[in-house]
Amino acid sequence: MRDYQSLAHTTWDCKYHVVFIPKRRKKVIFGVIRKHLGKVLHELAEQKECQIVEGHLMPDHVHMCISIPPKYSVSYVVGYIKGKSAILIARKFMGKSRNFTGENFWARGYFVSTVGLDEEMVREYIRHQEKEDEHYDQLKLGM
Repeated sequence: MRDYQSLAHTTWDCKYHVVFIPKRRKKVIFGVIRKHLGKVLHELAEQKECQIVEGHLMPDHVHMCISIPPKYSVSYVVGYIKGKSAILIARKFMGKSRNFTGENFWARGYFVSTVGLDEEMVREYIRHQEKEDEHYDQLKLGM
């Protein structure tokens, strides 16, 4: 049986596969920033009563399967997470690298897809995204 969540007058299960990137898809998500960012994204999601069910930080993009209550729009939650995380990254790492300029950290826009009944497949894809990218890069080298 599926794990449904409840609000006062609503029972729901709304999960989304979300992907977003740093400006110019720079490879800036690594090391201390990666550890810090993972924690920050989870905390920001919780502030909006959301839960990151599965997530993976790649050097040049973020994958997450996020559960969002129906009282919030996906664009509102993703905008909130990207905006607040950019501010927090700038405060913590500003001056240590010229790559961090606050609101200019994330590129505009994002990819989103409803998860629906294929949640396990999406979660598996997110878990193994790094291996898929490495395999794709190897194929490109052979051209």
